[in-house]
Amino acid sequence: MDIFQAVVLAIVEGITEYLPVSSTGHMIIASSIMGIASSDFVKMFTVAIQFGAILSVIVLYWKRFLQSLDFYYKLIVAFIPAAVLGFLFNDFIDAMLENIIVVAVSLLLGGIILLFVDNWFAKNEQESEDINYKKALSIGFFQVLAMIPGVSRSAATIIGGLSQKLNRKNAAEFSFFLAVPTMFAATAYKMLKFYLDGGFSSPEASSNITVLIIGNIVAFIVAMIAIKSFISFLTKNGFKVFGWYRIIVGLVILVLHFMGFNLQII
Repeated sequence: MDIFQAVVLAIVEGITEYLPVSSTGHMIIASSIMGIASSDFVKMFTVAIQFGAILSVIVLYWKRFLQSLDFYYKLIVAFIPAAVLGFLFNDFIDAMLENIIVVAVSLLLGGIILLFVDNWFAKNEQESEDINYKKALSIGFFQVLAMIPGVSRSAATIIGGLSQKLNRKNAAEFSFFLAVPTMFAATAYKMLKFYLDGGFSSPEASSNITVLIIGNIVAFIVAMIAIKSFISFLTKNGFKVFGWYRIIVGLVILVLHFMGFNLQII
């Protein structure tokens, strides 16, 4: 992977990580178009650039992260279901990650659901409630659905928040906050595994580290812009446009797959 390819993937990550459109599906398309071959470093890179996206949330909402310990307790409660079930079903999840059809179908079904979400939870915009521990745990179980590739962690947790009577803005923001421990754990695990396997001791280590640093910087900047734009757009327009977009992306992946294009999850 060269620097240009890393920057493109980082832009894709920064834009799609916090939008309900599935970063996995977009990574498949972007990497396939650029002809990026799968490798241990590439697999680590696509997860590790989430660190830049994590930092964007902390920077944008730093006051919330200094508010109280109660804020962190609720995040931990919401994080537990994904942490436990992810550990127990790791092999099954890895098997699904190899299936392009699963990604495409998840995009399609998720898109159809987003077409109706605004109507289902319209009442929330007038009578939004605050998050308590029970609601945080419920949202955490929705996050588990995102272990299915193509579902979108953001979409699952935002809908989870809406189901707990949060309005669109509050549901989206809690989804951002929950991404911090979730994505940090995934990034730390992937980088530790890469390190233990000798990935940072290879002849390409120096150039790989440079690529990784640049990727995280780009993901950080782009994610900040995406988050600000998403909150404003979501508050005014809702989810329908994201639903149609997911349906189109899912159909594109299916068409390319059945036409014989070598789409792969890197």
